[in-house]
Amino acid sequence: MSAADFDRHVPIALSRDCPAVLIPEGTAVTLSEGTAVYVTQALGGSVTVNVNGNLARIAATDVDALGMERDTGPAQGNTQNGEVDESLIWEQLQTCYDPEIPINIVELGLIYRCEVVTEENGAKKVEIDMTLTAPGCGMGPILVEDVRGKVSTVPNVSAVAVELTFDPPWNSEMMSEAARLQTGMY
Repeated sequence: MSAADFDRHVPIALSRDCPAVLIPEGTAVTLSEGTAVYVTQALGGSVTVNVNGNLARIAATDVDALGMERDTGPAQGNTQNGEVDESLIWEQLQTCYDPEIPINIVELGLIYRCEVVTEENGAKKVEIDMTLTAPGCGMGPILVEDVRGKVSTVPNVSAVAVELTFDPPWNSEMMSEAARLQTGMY
């Protein structure tokens, strides 16, 4: 089953012990087999659940514990000439979501810079500068790793460097118009 097939008002009992990360502090926990959880958000492969009144993020690699099939993400292009298709990088970035807000990090305005750099040996490295909606958010390392992992799947990308920055500080004006309308922050 996919995430879209689940009723967010019906609890799901975990089929096995499952690693998760508490939101927003970023603390790793293990949710025990049989624990009842409620899906609050299932976007970009990972799933946010409410467990005993707390939010937790379950990584895409562990959604089987919820009875879900792993989302493979957007289709990848094939670049035979060794170049990197930058539109595929942006497609991958749009599959990364803040675990508390059902809007991707591109629409939230969290990506400050995304650049393909050709290294001396000809390898293609992607450099990304990004921020968070709140500087103290413990989910920063998880979001950075999500970005790194997804962008590294783009054909011909040899390395991904993600720099977390808070200069300039994020504000709601950095969101796309659609994201501002969706959140009521206009």
